[in-house]
Formats: sequence, structure tokens, C-alpha cells
Amino acid sequence: MTNEATQNAIADDLEMKLRVSDVSGQKTAYVPKIPADATVGELIEGLLPQMKLPQNDPAGRSLVYHARLEREGRHLNASEVVGEVVQLGDRITLQPNIDAGMPS
Repeated sequence: MTNEATQNAIADDLEMKLRVSDVSGQKTAYVPKIPADATVGELIEGLLPQMKLPQNDPAGRSLVYHARLEREGRHLNASEVVGEVVQLGDRITLQPNIDAGMPS
């Protein structure tokens, strides 16, 4: 096995450990294992039911959640790869996208 192949095999086996909370801080989860090649979108989709976060707003519209990486103070894109943006022990906050105003 070449050095590059060995590094790729090791990278496939890495697991990330995260602390996740909702924006209120009332619902939290410790995620001990996340495949390093998972996307942030896949992470969010898996966490919503686990954390029992609402899927719809009071008007019945679907909520879209975003992940905020506290260490960098930024929102992560759903297409970003967890193993490339998250470090051991990072904190992520899930927050729904809020659209102001009423539909016309």
C-alpha cells in the first residue's frame, strides 16, 4: 500500500466527536462518532430527530437548520465535509433559518 493510500484509509476510519446544542441551549447532544467523510447536511439531518427539534414552524412551514461552528464563529455550509472543518471537541449550535415578515 502506498503512503497516500495508507493516509486515505486512515482518514476514512477517523471519527469526530462533537457537542451539539440548539440555539436556546436547552437541547444538547454529545455525538461520539461521526464518519469524517459525512457532510454537514447529513450531520444536521441525523441530529434533528435525535435532539427532537421541531421540523415545522408554528405556521406549518418546514424549518431549515444551519450549523454554527462556535470555534470559528461561522455557519457551516451543508456541503462541507465534517472531517475537513470540525476538530475534536468542537461545539456546534443548530439554528433554524428564520424568515422575517409574512408571505404576501
